[in-house]
Formats: sequence, structure tokens, C-alpha cells
Amino acid sequence: MTRRGKQAGVTLVELLIAVTLVALLSIGMLFAMRVGLNAMDRSNARLMQNRRVVSVERILEQQVANIMPVTALCANENGPLTAISFFQGETSTMRFVSAYTLHEGTRGNATMLEFQVIPGEDNAGVRLVLNEVLYSGPQALGATCLGNPPGAGGPTFRKVEIGPGSFVLADKLAFCRLSYREIAQAPKPPQWVIHWKEPILPDAIRIEMAPLDPNASRLNLITLTIPVHVTRWPLERYDF
Repeated sequence: MTRRGKQAGVTLVELLIAVTLVALLSIGMLFAMRVGLNAMDRSNARLMQNRRVVSVERILEQQVANIMPVTALCANENGPLTAISFFQGETSTMRFVSAYTLHEGTRGNATMLEFQVIPGEDNAGVRLVLNEVLYSGPQALGATCLGNPPGAGGPTFRKVEIGPGSFVLADKLAFCRLSYREIAQAPKPPQWVIHWKEPILPDAIRIEMAPLDPNASRLNLITLTIPVHVTRWPLERYDF
């Protein structure tokens, strides 16, 4: 019995096997946690991307829905100031006044919005940027106008300046095109134009967008057709 008691115990080989098994279990648990955390990060990134797409679409819809029919005093060469309906609509540029702002939503003050399509980073695709300038009257809006000569088909505007204060609404786009629907006049159907020349607001605004790298597993920016519900003519006087 004394001899058996002295021989009982754990051998070095058994200890090495036990340590190896514990190490393998630890490595397996570490890899499992890493796979789970990576999957959670990918899910969060995809969710944030989807939320960003929904937010961009909601912002554009609210900005157009809160459009305001205002006038601007446009300077003419060797002539007096001329009141024009303030709305600039081109295929890559758009200006109008809205009661919806990015920082304050519908509770904000009237703001001039400047949309511009510019090349993306490293000239990969395009991006849609936005400037917000507080509305301070027709004379301030007239600073964006270069003139309204007769027979020119509408006023001409200054180029939108992009700077550190510009906000990137949508990035990594294959294309971004703006067009405007004319008011229907029976029996002719409404037409879409890429350059707005009328002295009234368009009937609707279409923003055509497509992602540079489409991915079926997440939401992608699509074409938006936003109706303009304002029926007031800015250049007409209304008596109440």
C-alpha cells in the first residue's frame, strides 16, 4: 500500500494533454466570439447604411414638400431690378427656398437651399451636395442672379459654391440627374424638362439616382419623383 501511494499522481504527459485541450477550447471560443462580433459589426453597418438611404429620401421629400413661392430682385445690365420667381432648375443644379432645414426640420426659418451634383472622391462617380443659406429677403436672393435679359428664356444664376460648410446628401452615385415636370395643359400630357424657364414653380421634381456599386443585400438610392403642392404664383398679387 505504501508503494502504491507513492506511485499515484499525474504524469507530465497527462498534464501536457490537459493544457493542450484547454488551449484548444480557448482558441475555439475566441474564434467563435470573433465571428459573432464581425457579424454584428456587418449587421450594424448595413443597418446604418439602410437608415442613411431612408433619411436622404425623407429629407429630399420634406424639403420639396415645404417649398416656398418667393421672389428675387434680379439685376439687369443698365436697367432697374426686376422681380423674378425664385427657382433655379437645371440638370445638375437646383435652388429654391424651403421651410425645412437639416438642423431644425420643419421648425426652422425659411432657408435658401442650393443643390449641386459634383464629381465624387478620386473622380469615382458623383455626389449630391447641399448648401443652406438663411433667407433674408428678395434682395439677398437677387445676389445669386446674374441677369434676366429679355428673350433669354429665363434668368441666369451664379454657380453654386462648394465649401467646408456644404453637406453631402448622397455619395458614391453612378449618376444624379434633376428634371422638372411642367404643369399639365389639356389635351397635352405633362412634359419633363432638364432646364426650368417658367416664371412659376414646377408641378413636380424628379431626382434620378443610382448607386455606383449596387448591392442587393441593402437598400439603394432610387429615383424620387416629388410633387410640388404649392399653387401660388409668386409674381401675381393676391388681394385678401
